[in-house]
Amino acid sequence: MKTFLPFIQIGISVILIILVLLQQRGTALGSSFGQESGFYGTLRGAEKKIFILTCVFGAIFIILTLLSPIF
Repeated sequence: MKTFLPFIQIGISVILIILVLLQQRGTALGSSFGQESGFYGTLRGAEKKIFILTCVFGAIFIILTLLSPIF
């Protein structure tokens, strides 16, 4: 288990990075040019699934990190 844990953590972290980059939030580039809408709305459809998957993979990564000294 000790030899596989770092590879599992790397795989989870790559998936987590991709999920974070897929999330869309509000104004994107417009806020850097002075536009502020302040509207985020509710998560629906694919955005909600990506958000839930991000939370799940984040929790898995934290649990694996905390378990790594034990194994």
